[in-house]
Amino acid sequence: MRSGYGRSIFEPLLPLILGRDVSGEVAAVGAQVKSLTVGQEVFGALHPTAVRGTYTDYAILSKDELSPKPASVTHVEASAIPFAALTAWRALKSTARISEGQRLLVIGGGGAVGAEQAVDYTSEDIESVIKGKFDAVLDTIGVPETERIGTNLLNRGGHYMTLQGEAAALSDRYGLPIGLPVATAVLWKKKIQYKYSHGIEYSWIYMRADLEGLHEIRKLSEAGKLTVPVEKTFPITRVREAHEAKDKKLILGKVVLELD
Repeated sequence: MRSGYGRSIFEPLLPLILGRDVSGEVAAVGAQVKSLTVGQEVFGALHPTAVRGTYTDYAILSKDELSPKPASVTHVEASAIPFAALTAWRALKSTARISEGQRLLVIGGGGAVGAEQAVDYTSEDIESVIKGKFDAVLDTIGVPETERIGTNLLNRGGHYMTLQGEAAALSDRYGLPIGLPVATAVLWKKKIQYKYSHGIEYSWIYMRADLEGLHEIRKLSEAGKLTVPVEKTFPITRVREAHEAKDKKLILGKVVLELD
């Protein structure tokens, strides 16, 4: 976003407060909110297109965007979980409906993904190393080569899902009135193409608020089955430094901003 991605949506709304993940204590609740109480420790995340952010002393979220914080982790650890986990949840549970015993390939999974087999794409040929096919592919890189590999490694009836949907990029290029319809056309063209050529489902995946999913993510975290390693923390006053470190790939893992 700092580099201009999504400007067609957000530029008219500047200045903006950035940030999506949050973990902290409830400071106040609306009159109709019964599921949360003042002082309660919670964690959650805002939708990608939310105009309000979490890089602030007091963040505003709806009750459907928050769940009790996992008791077994700190606020720093908890704040690294929601957005990434809810994105994966939407892909695997809501879209592909992965169940026990099925095979999943994550392209570009990184260090936070538990796996039966890991492949270093920089030194190994993925297609020759990986044996068998998969029921779902989650492609976090989303370039033509990874799309080709992912779709070719799927069983018929499987799901290819990419985190690099083209809606924002096309809207930035052509403006919202033209960009969104163009993006919809591109998506449906690919859906139809892969349905007939490979017999698979094709989807762009975006995070969305899912209270049930967030509750399940909390349970997994408390059971020690879900962790998101935090590589470095910065005080929120050094947010620019934190972003630049990520942009320059000086820090590959998760970065968390802390309030003083």
